[in-house]
Amino acid sequence: MNHQRHFGNAAASREAMQTMTLIAELNRIVLIIDSDIAAQEEQARVFDRSQVEYPMLARTLAVRRDNLRNTIAALEQRLATTEKPMFESVSA
Repeated sequence: MNHQRHFGNAAASREAMQTMTLIAELNRIVLIIDSDIAAQEEQARVFDRSQVEYPMLARTLAVRRDNLRNTIAALEQRLATTEKPMFESVSA
């Protein structure tokens, strides 16, 4: 039975590591998108999203960035809920 518990912890640990890697990669993509948005705004010299002249590409990138941020938050929440049982079972 100890082996099963160890195996379960290894799988959970591997999943947690993969999730953390994914979160880091998505955060890197968000930074790139932020940079692209800033470049579009600078090129158009329009920084207010409510203006009609605001670049369409910047609007589209902002929506994508916001979706990625929501995904990151969901993954962080999932990671937080899966890490607690993993550590509790080690002490049991």
